[in-house]
Amino acid sequence: MNTVQLECFVAVAEYLNFSKASRALQITQPAVSHQIQTLEEELDAKLFNRTSKNVSLTQDGLLFLADAQLILKTALSAKERLGSHEDFISLELGCHNYMELNLFPPILEKLSAEFPLLRPNIRLVPFPSLLSMIENNQVHAALGIKNEQKVSALFFRKLCSAPISCVCSPSHPLARYKTLTRKQLAGNFIACSPRQISDSLFAIQNSILMELLPGQRLFAENIESAFALAKALFGYTLYPDIVSAGDTGLCFIPVTDLPHISFGVYYQYNHDLPVLKRFLTLISEYMKDTQPRI
Repeated sequence: MNTVQLECFVAVAEYLNFSKASRALQITQPAVSHQIQTLEEELDAKLFNRTSKNVSLTQDGLLFLADAQLILKTALSAKERLGSHEDFISLELGCHNYMELNLFPPILEKLSAEFPLLRPNIRLVPFPSLLSMIENNQVHAALGIKNEQKVSALFFRKLCSAPISCVCSPSHPLARYKTLTRKQLAGNFIACSPRQISDSLFAIQNSILMELLPGQRLFAENIESAFALAKALFGYTLYPDIVSAGDTGLCFIPVTDLPHISFGVYYQYNHDLPVLKRFLTLISEYMKDTQPRI
């Protein structure tokens, strides 16, 4: 499939006339017919119904028209971009959940003002995969909880120290407390899949589960699902209270005898991209400004 075939197909689809399409494209009618024929053979589909009096799109032709227009638009955009010799700046970022994702917009807004050609991409990836993507240069930097149990070849810049908190609905019985101890935790506990949380949090989660009856244990595929169940009063869950990324529809109550965790950004030691360095500075400043002052 090539752009000549697609241009011929789109022209015939617009004019529903091979002669008019050939004049618009400034090529001969047999050439247009040949391009349509080879396209139909390649797609193994009939795109037009042809009679001696009229031409109409088949159902397959109607379905393919939007695809053909999109492909041509993309090709034209790429050609114009390359022809303008603009060097767009790529920045691949990663995070594990939507709370972390919420930290990016204010940083990227400032970054785009300083780097007008910035074209960032953000990936939501489970814990075991994201660090490997940084090591393989698929991602420049990723937000996450520091794993104290494993040695990483990546550099970790700490952005804040966050208490592990009981996360529950404002209507939950535990919501009346300003702080909690582990012994005060009561009711159904919503655990999260180990692929979606750090090893340190998973270890704490498991220690809680072992003390509960089967009927008090609920399981969620990811932290967003756990939070949704907590909002619906199915129970409570545990998660670090990263202030600037918290869910405003839930209560985050620090559990004072559980350890704080280090939240920050992972990246490679040898990266010297100016846009990455500036990103690290901006997110450090942002996290510092949004943390509560004691």
